[in-house]
Amino acid sequence: MKAFPTEHAVAGTMDLHADGMDLRDYFAAKFIPLVCKYSDFHGWNYESNANMCYAMADAMMEARK
Repeated sequence: MKAFPTEHAVAGTMDLHADGMDLRDYFAAKFIPLVCKYSDFHGWNYESNANMCYAMADAMMEARK
């Protein structure tokens, strides 16, 4: 599923699977400021920061089901 689906002028319908950012990536990106804010305190590095963001995104995707 995409975070920002686009309307195609030809068909006039929303294509929820073609264009735009993946919803999982969008959710992960929303966590970047929070994770980075606390990463120095917890001693995390870039890889662990990214893993934390995607873990939260995965939890949000699961909660949507």
